[in-house]
Amino acid sequence: MNTVNIKFVAKEGVLVPAYKTSGAAGADVCAYLDKPVTIKKGTRAMIPTGLFCAIPDGYEIQVRPRSGLAAKNGVTVLNTPGTIDSDYRGEICVILINLGDEDFTVQNGDRIAQLVVAPVTQGIFVRAEQLDETERGAGGFGSTGVKA
Repeated sequence: MNTVNIKFVAKEGVLVPAYKTSGAAGADVCAYLDKPVTIKKGTRAMIPTGLFCAIPDGYEIQVRPRSGLAAKNGVTVLNTPGTIDSDYRGEICVILINLGDEDFTVQNGDRIAQLVVAPVTQGIFVRAEQLDETERGAGGFGSTGVKA
């Protein structure tokens, strides 16, 4: 198991993200709210966590939805996966969107997303005059069909 030390500064009363089981890839992160926030159906809200972090170079934290919120309430992370870069030092906030049939209220301390630590590989972008040919070519968005 590789260990990546993530340094957190938390506002008063905030818990550091935690893995709920030994096999979990994502650590749950909670809302940090002075008062509940209701996300009307079809709208979004930026939910603060009260956490600030320092991620080592060569890593990112991905912000991903919690499957239970999505399946039971239609609430998910809007820009999933969101990326927290290693040089970002502001508060971690989660953009939730309510795609459900009813308004959804987020309470202080609710587990709203999960954080996944991942290695980052930066590419080198090179200008070319042409690209090599492939079987797929320029076919995109559904060009390979739906059936197996």
